[in-house]
Amino acid sequence: MKKLVLLFAVVLAALVAACGAAPEPTKAPAPVGSTTAASPSTPAPLGPGAGMVKGAFDGEARALNGAGATFPAVLYTKWFNEYEKVTGVKVNYQAVGSGGGIKSIQDTTVDFGATDGPMSADQEKAAKGGAVLHVPMALGAVVPTYNVPEAKSSLRFSAETLSGIFLGTITKWNDPKLVADNPDLASVNKDIVTVHRADGSGTTFIWTDYLSAVSADWKSKVGSANSVNWPNGLGGQGNAGVAGEVKNSPYSIGYVELIYALQNKLGYGDVKNKTGKFITPSIDSVTAAASGVEQSIPADLKASIVNAEGDRSYPISGFTWLLIYQNQTDKAKGIAVARLAWWSIYDGQKYNRDLGYAPLPDGIVAKGADKIKSIKLPDGTPAFPGK
Repeated sequence: MKKLVLLFAVVLAALVAACGAAPEPTKAPAPVGSTTAASPSTPAPLGPGAGMVKGAFDGEARALNGAGATFPAVLYTKWFNEYEKVTGVKVNYQAVGSGGGIKSIQDTTVDFGATDGPMSADQEKAAKGGAVLHVPMALGAVVPTYNVPEAKSSLRFSAETLSGIFLGTITKWNDPKLVADNPDLASVNKDIVTVHRADGSGTTFIWTDYLSAVSADWKSKVGSANSVNWPNGLGGQGNAGVAGEVKNSPYSIGYVELIYALQNKLGYGDVKNKTGKFITPSIDSVTAAASGVEQSIPADLKASIVNAEGDRSYPISGFTWLLIYQNQTDKAKGIAVARLAWWSIYDGQKYNRDLGYAPLPDGIVAKGADKIKSIKLPDGTPAFPGK
């Protein structure tokens, strides 16, 4: 565990250095009535497919290139470092955003892509290599982060207030709808400044997917996608750009992934879920949001878990996926990418909690394994060799 903590500290230091100074506010104590849960430190149990990928495999590529989502970057850094120790295969991953990951797999410039927002039918149709598989890797949350100096405790947001703020129908921090849940805001007669991602982002997809699920006005006027036409506000490039704009813009509000907020000590709010309870985003409240998806997830594994049922579910939660061509054109790389994906959904899951990510439910792991088994080499044989 000491080695893991040291490694995480090194990765975190590098990310903070690369993104600039982190915003200063920290998560305030949860108000009375909020729901949160401590995350156990024990590793996630490994499924029946764990331990199958060990050692080098004759004939597989010794290096792979991937690009995409920033949300899982810390997890992937850990995974790919451990995977190289196990197999000797070096995985080069560029965290360029989900939009970049989709574009890269479409253009076949990478061996795999990564996204927090599933590809649309049109995006899949534009993929030069044919059918693209979505293999779930982990679960996470998107949180509202804000800069309100007068806030004495963690702010609370409802579906009505979040959609109103980003639609521009709630323009003041002392709007009665906000004050009803946050008495501290009664005297804050300040204009609200909204901040959003300027790049194609899976974080934006999860955020707008939630707003579309809870607001008919948002769904009809803006909709959900990795990139949307925002009604108002400032744009920031990546999580660092959004966080920087929020930090430098008093009375602003934006959205980032939970792991980014935790690492960079950003203040973030609780959100009212479908049952009417204010939920503090956490690994366990994200896991709760995914608890019922194992039976209802569609065959392509493109599942939305925003606004989920359940008292303990955090409502702005989502999956992150690897994007892999079902029909591989290079035998060596096909074997290598299939083995990497298999190791990730089984052996890799034990690292999720300690790095701030929710492990996949067992049923989703099993369905992901079926997708990996469907990857084919140029001669039509399975890419995953079963070890």
